Amino acid sequence: MKKNKKIILVILILFLLTGCTKTLKDGKKIVHNEETGQVLTENIICQPTESSTIELYEKYNIDIDKLPTCNEFTPLSNYEGLWTSLFVKPLAWVIIKIGNILNNYGLSIVVTCLIIRLLLYPFTKKTAMQSELIKKAQPELAKLEKKYANKTTPEDQNRKAQEMLLIYQKYKINPISGCLLAFIQIPLLIAFYEAINRTPAIFEDNLFFFNLGKTPWVGIMNGEYVYILLVLLIFLATLVSFKKTLKDQTINPNQGINMKYMLYFMIAIITYSSFTISSAVGIYWITSNIFTIIQNILVERKKVK
Repeated sequence: MKKNKKIILVILILFLLTGCTKTLKDGKKIVHNEETGQVLTENIICQPTESSTIELYEKYNIDIDKLPTCNEFTPLSNYEGLWTSLFVKPLAWVIIKIGNILNNYGLSIVVTCLIIRLLLYPFTKKTAMQSELIKKAQPELAKLEKKYANKTTPEDQNRKAQEMLLIYQKYKINPISGCLLAFIQIPLLIAFYEAINRTPAIFEDNLFFFNLGKTPWVGIMNGEYVYILLVLLIFLATLVSFKKTLKDQTINPNQGINMKYMLYFMIAIITYSSFTISSAVGIYWITSNIFTIIQNILVERKKVK
C-alpha cells in the first residue's frame, strides 16, 4: 500500500512540475487586477479583450499581440510540458467551445465540470462505496483493535495486519481506493484553476450577478453583497459533501476524533479561501461538490449487498 501511494505521489509531482501557471509579478510583488482582485497570470493562453486588462499586460511588457484570440486558440499550439499540454490547455479549449455554444463561460464551467465528473463516475463511485463496506466490517475491526490493544511487539503487529487484511478481503475493501478520489479531485481542481486564470475569455465574462474574474472579497468591499451568497454556497456545498465522511468518523471511533477535527479545519480553510479566489473557481467548486453530494445520496440509497 505504501508503495502504491509513493507511485501516485511521484506521478502527481511529475505532472505538476512539467509546465504550470506563472503569476504576473512587479518585481517580487504579485500583480492583481484592482477592479476584480484577481491575481493575474503572466502566461495567458489567448488575448484579453477588456481594455483595462489589456492595459495591465501592456504595462508589464507582456506581448499579447503574439497570442491567438480565445476563439482561435487550440491546445496543440506552443508546447509547455505534459501537465499544461495534456490537461490545462485541452480543458481551457473545451470550456471555450462549450461557452461559445451556450454563449456564457460561467455555464460552460458548470457543464464541463459535470461532463468530467460523469466520465469519472465509475471510478469515484467505487471510492464512495468503500465507506459503506467499512461500516459493514466495523464490528470485526473493532474486535480486532480490542484484541491487540495491549500487544505492541512486532510479531503481534504483524499478526494484527494479517488478520486485518483477511477482514478487508472478506468485505472486498480496497484501502488504496480511498486515495483515488483525492488523486482525481486535487489535479482536477488545479487544472480548472489554471485553465480559468489563463483564459481571459473566461475571467472577463459574467454569470448572473457574478463577474467570473472578481473575488468575493472585492465584490463585498465594493458594496456588491450578492457575493456573500457565493461564499455561503461554497461553505454549504463543502460542508454537505463532507457530511458523509464526518458521519463515518463518528461511526468509526478507532480513527480518533482528530480526523473529524481535521475535516472541520479543512472546511474552515476552504471557506476562508473562497473570499480571495475568482468567482469562476468558486462556481466550479460548488458544482463539483453538488455532484459529490448527489453521488453520496445514490450510494447510500443503494446499500452494498
